[in-house]
Amino acid sequence: AMLEEFQALQTQGTWSLVDLPPGKQAIGCKWVYRIKKYSDGSIARYKARLVAKGFLQTEGVDYHETFSPVAKQPTIRILLCLALHFEWSIKQLDLSNAFLHGVLEEEVYMVQPQGFVQPNKSQLVCKLHKALYGLKQAPRARFSTFSNFLLTHKFVQSHSDSSLFIKKTSTAITILLIYVDDILLTGSDPFYINSLITHMHTTFSMKELAFVNYFLGISITKTASGYVLSQKKYASYLLAKAGMSDCKSYSSLMATTSTSSSLTAADDSPFS
Repeated sequence: AMLEEFQALQTQGTWSLVDLPPGKQAIGCKWVYRIKKYSDGSIARYKARLVAKGFLQTEGVDYHETFSPVAKQPTIRILLCLALHFEWSIKQLDLSNAFLHGVLEEEVYMVQPQGFVQPNKSQLVCKLHKALYGLKQAPRARFSTFSNFLLTHKFVQSHSDSSLFIKKTSTAITILLIYVDDILLTGSDPFYINSLITHMHTTFSMKELAFVNYFLGISITKTASGYVLSQKKYASYLLAKAGMSDCKSYSSLMATTSTSSSLTAADDSPFS
């Protein structure tokens, strides 16, 4: 997994080895390991990520703006409602090495990663050209790069949710929602959607997943009458993290509104 990550970094041209300029500081880095699982809890794959120690960065020197928007849960439910109402298929895409696509505007230097120090070049440091996990500006750089790609393809960014992009023509509508490296894509013209995905493949390294089943901590199950949304896996994760997996359950009242976790095709309005 480490070798796969390092090769991906090299392919993306993430850095070049240089002498550290006088007066500059090279930040550290470390390897982070993770087991990625499917919605049912089974192991999907093992991942290794090279993470920069962004806490060593200095504001105004090697980073400036850091804010990056994230998708809102009501937006996810509305997208699912629209797809269900109009019988659109939903594509789920996963951007590989998502943060590595953002081009850095600042001058950032980093030590060579452990286990991959170049022989006879141990005195050199990595001059980063693209954003790396852990950098203060990484989320913003990644989102800026991807949103600029969509804007060049005539998408319009939503005012109510900056992670939502919509393209409307006289004959079709296409809706795309992004959260970090996960993408939901739906619309009325499947031919255009496939063409857009082809263009995305030429620009970004990404994977096409099966029917959407897990997004932003929400498990999505398709039934004969609609979609059922559940956060059981996410809730179990939080309980385990807090050491409360063995605590006793307690029933409490829950208001049933239009934001119910069960979405059905029988509703007259796609926003019900």
